[in-house]
Amino acid sequence: MTNSETNALGDSKIPVTVLTGYLGSGKTTLLNRILSGDHGRRYAVIVNEFGEIGIDNDLIVESDEEIYEMNNGCVCCTVRGDLIRVVQNLMKRRGRFDAVIVETTGLADPAPVAQTFFMDEDVREKAELDAVVALADAKHLPQRLKDSPEAEDQIAFADVVVLNKTDLVTTEEMKSVEVLIRSINPAAVVHRAERADISLDAVVGKGAFDLKRILENDPDFLATEEEAHEHDHECGPDCDHDHHHHHHNAGGLDANTHDTTIMSVSLSGGELNPDRFFQWIQKITEIDGPDILRLKGILAFPDDPDRFVVQGIHMILEGDHQRPWRDDEQRRSRLVFIGRNLDREKLERTFAACAA
Repeated sequence: MTNSETNALGDSKIPVTVLTGYLGSGKTTLLNRILSGDHGRRYAVIVNEFGEIGIDNDLIVESDEEIYEMNNGCVCCTVRGDLIRVVQNLMKRRGRFDAVIVETTGLADPAPVAQTFFMDEDVREKAELDAVVALADAKHLPQRLKDSPEAEDQIAFADVVVLNKTDLVTTEEMKSVEVLIRSINPAAVVHRAERADISLDAVVGKGAFDLKRILENDPDFLATEEEAHEHDHECGPDCDHDHHHHHHNAGGLDANTHDTTIMSVSLSGGELNPDRFFQWIQKITEIDGPDILRLKGILAFPDDPDRFVVQGIHMILEGDHQRPWRDDEQRRSRLVFIGRNLDREKLERTFAACAA
């Protein structure tokens, strides 16, 4: 049964993609493709201002106060006030679309939008966050990262980064920008695109907020740097496949390249004492939550046959058992923090104190 068939029956949650990116990154172009293209999908797109999208009026078959029906089966909604109210109104139309895409403004932090789908119980029952997708301008991203913390937040928070306008840079410049992106967010998947022309399958239906699904598809997700180097595939200088890298930085690249304030801290160890760990992670997120953009982890607990996966956004934490540990697997715990002002020494020391 397809997603649309399942959604039409109303017995599954609607997947939601948060689309972010700095001004000029190509979000409008991508939204135009979604709302006017012949892709056979029905998306509900939520934007701040419909007029800014610039859709030809001939493509609109019906509209009311804030919902515009497109002739390719998609709908476009404008947020006039509360995002939760708009999502609730859309849920009344279930069965008429396959997924929801929420566009944030170029200067917006995607975290509050993502948190909406965790914090409101009514929304959470009907919709689930699928992925945060950030568009990045290959030509201007290095400068934006120097003068805009918002651009940095968007990259750091993303599950998928679409490196757009690659036709405007040289191969060397593009590789340099990709290194820059991975220095900020080592866990993101990076796709290259020109004029935002990318398969919608690359940005919708990724299940990036479903850690169980991620780990089934990519067992090395969150692997330490040493473990990552054991991969069968090694990216050479001419490698152009989509990257899911596991590079862990100590706070950014050389200062001449990027003055990032965002860093990632990777922690690893053996089995953890569950009581100590949960007290620790709750305290860490309570104290440092505003500086923690994302955290993701795989945990091993004594006498627990299953791997436990955990993830968080600022002070919101979610965790669940995934699958049994295999006999050939080392029962190791791994945790990655992405954020600002992270105290690496404190995190390493206090995490180590959680050992079983």
